[in-house]
Amino acid sequence: LLSTAEQRGAKLTVLAVGTWLDEHPDIARRILDGGHDLGNHTQRHISVNTMAEADARKEITDCADRLKRLTGSIGTWFRPSRSPTASPLVARLARAAGYPHVLSYDVDSLDYTRPGAAAVTHKVLAEVRSGSVVSMHFGYPDTVAALPDLLHELDRRGLRAVTTTELLS
Repeated sequence: LLSTAEQRGAKLTVLAVGTWLDEHPDIARRILDGGHDLGNHTQRHISVNTMAEADARKEITDCADRLKRLTGSIGTWFRPSRSPTASPLVARLARAAGYPHVLSYDVDSLDYTRPGAAAVTHKVLAEVRSGSVVSMHFGYPDTVAALPDLLHELDRRGLRAVTTTELLS
């Protein structure tokens, strides 16, 4: 995904799960070195909005600790796992952990359901608008296969994939 995005001049915001970082510790630096954003998506990718306060805090800070160890920074961005938006409690906990920004998204590619690259492409292109935040996932072949066509069509529409930092600056 990173190579495809870079070859086409696109930049991504990768919201990483701590357990994924544990399995792929070299990818954190690769993301940043490629000019992409890297942020926190909780430690275990479980429904953080439904957790007790202490457990939710631990999900956020455990991932932040991994990011700090691997990159020297916890990052700027946090997005709750298993939900497009953070509950008020989770947003407060993320800010207390040092995240000035709690992200949401408005386009869900549904790539994690493995619908096929054509379905991922169609779903995103049917909903994406200027300023959209699109949720896509590493580790799914449909996502990798869909990305070139998505980026091509975005370009044709005069849109481009940018980091959250660039989008919101």
